[in-house]
Amino acid sequence: MEVDLSVLSQGIPYDKLSLPLTLDPSVPHAPARKTNLGSGEFAQAIKNALRYFPQEYHENLISQFALELRTRGHIWMGNLRPTEYPMKAYNIDKYPAKLPSTRAIQMMIMNNLDPAVAQYPHELITYGGNGSVFSNWAQYHLIMKYLSEMEEDQTLVMYSGHPLGLFPSHKDAPRVIISNGQMVPNYSTKDLYDKFFALGVTMYGQMTAGSYCYIGPQGIVHGTALTLLNAARKYLNVSDLAGKVFVTSGLGGMSGAQPKAGQICGCITVVAEVCHAALIKRHNQGWVKEITRTVDETISRIKTARQNKEVTSIAYHGNIVDLWEALAKEEEMLIDLGSDQTSLHDPYGGGYYPVGIDYELGKKMITESPEQFKDLVKESLLRQIKAIQTLTARGMKFWDYGNSFLLEASRAGAEITHPKDPSRFIYPSYVEDIMGNIFSLGFGPFRWVCTSGRPEDLRETDKIAEEAVLILMNDPDCPIETKQQYEDNLKWIREAEKNNLVVGSQARIFYSDTLGRVLIANKFNEAVANGRITGPIVIARDHHDVSGTDSPYRETANINDGSKFTADMAVQTALGNCARGATWVSLHNGGGVGWGEVVNGGFGLVLDGTEDARRRAEMMLEWDVNNGIARRTWSGHPYAETIIKRLMRIQNKLRITLPNHVDDSLDIPDN
Repeated sequence: MEVDLSVLSQGIPYDKLSLPLTLDPSVPHAPARKTNLGSGEFAQAIKNALRYFPQEYHENLISQFALELRTRGHIWMGNLRPTEYPMKAYNIDKYPAKLPSTRAIQMMIMNNLDPAVAQYPHELITYGGNGSVFSNWAQYHLIMKYLSEMEEDQTLVMYSGHPLGLFPSHKDAPRVIISNGQMVPNYSTKDLYDKFFALGVTMYGQMTAGSYCYIGPQGIVHGTALTLLNAARKYLNVSDLAGKVFVTSGLGGMSGAQPKAGQICGCITVVAEVCHAALIKRHNQGWVKEITRTVDETISRIKTARQNKEVTSIAYHGNIVDLWEALAKEEEMLIDLGSDQTSLHDPYGGGYYPVGIDYELGKKMITESPEQFKDLVKESLLRQIKAIQTLTARGMKFWDYGNSFLLEASRAGAEITHPKDPSRFIYPSYVEDIMGNIFSLGFGPFRWVCTSGRPEDLRETDKIAEEAVLILMNDPDCPIETKQQYEDNLKWIREAEKNNLVVGSQARIFYSDTLGRVLIANKFNEAVANGRITGPIVIARDHHDVSGTDSPYRETANINDGSKFTADMAVQTALGNCARGATWVSLHNGGGVGWGEVVNGGFGLVLDGTEDARRRAEMMLEWDVNNGIARRTWSGHPYAETIIKRLMRIQNKLRITLPNHVDDSLDIPDN
């Protein structure tokens, strides 16, 4: 059926305001949230929502908004959700915007809200339990209207989901600048977040949700595969994972990548998930092979698969704590590697469900009995840590997946602080212990989307990326550590299509460094220009990268000069990308590990085959990666220093302040 998207240019559909607020049972819905609204604040939240509508609608909307706020904890304006067209990424030519760049942004937004992609699409939440694209549906309609009208000398400014408006700029300025959750520092707490989100004045954009760059679970699967491969090399001293067992939890937007990554790496992956809908979604999409319903069935299946050295992924429908405790009681040691990827950045709002209660009851308790729910979460975390400690004492290797698992467990009372460094835990972050070297080498999750929507175009981009990597890895000046990464990534891109990674848009994730990203982008732009690829390509990256994120328990966990709690790098990256011609730029508070725990920034850049696009990509991508390598060099990481010195030889305008190394034998007072 032919879809007419011209309606996107019309703005807020006031005629829908009289429709009843109902929850469609065919899709999962976000748990109702606690509001923490005090005297006068409930009325203020309603007034804030009314601002989107002419006064003649206000009287009728008051009761509607009050009901939604009282029962759901937020005013999403669910009756404004578009139903005239299926929500998904369409060919870029179908969008009504005037510019290729703004049509691409419209496409990326709709991909983020595709029910096949998004966790709670009707609440505008893409992943992570509360990672939002917008705060309400009025904002969606407004931004689509602004994007449809925008000229190349205008910039749209987005305040935590709110389209502030179009402002005069120039053709080299970003088309959209996005900030999500920026707070005066003393007010960046989880409790205050619930209040301000309920008021409609801020939102949690996660990483790639509120910056319109999400590409489904594929966005993390390459990094998860690299983590598993390098964990096996470091912890188990093997490169072949046949017969090795990896146990973890979570099958949501990001965590859903784990079973697929395990299959790619050739191990037995067991993932616990309490939400049946999430589990079935990943099973239907082919991201997990098998389903088990009980702990006994799961353990029996692990034993058989381990004995036969099968390559499989098992989704256990149940609570991970039950599974950890049962595994800890087994006489036979069944696990080699362990982690957790539940959304513990939001532990009391649905990111983590305690053991002993079912999923639906847990959702009710979040709003009806929040203090009891909080106590159960803490108790559950303590039980989980205890079982993990039993297993690690017997030889299992465990790492924190940067999801605030250890942070929240410590806040619950677990004694897991590192005895020699109170800023660390006894179990390392996967960045700190496994992936940090990769970031310091300049490698991170580069990504692209074919706006034509054609699988044939995606196939061509895979070939182009392979061609680029072969050129770079055969450079005689290529460091041995860099060459190892190229070899891993070459294997990845050659096998990407057969692993059926696409969910939603025709997109690809691919770890690459400065030279790789620039060369691949130039080749993509040339391919668009000569017709080898039939439509523009959007390039972006996960904020979980070399320069984009300051996160002391994840991305910057291996920075040991005391600066891992600073956020200059993420802010400077976003500012620099604005100055160097990104199509859109974002800066967020809280992505990945929780509100107030991290600052992260992202970008999108449209390659439309023009010389202007080539110039922007080259200038911006060099900065976007090199900024982080330089910061890591200054913190004392030897890999980063090796790489930045090489880049200075290649790029004659690059001049970096190098550290003078301090002799460890010097007698420096500690007090």
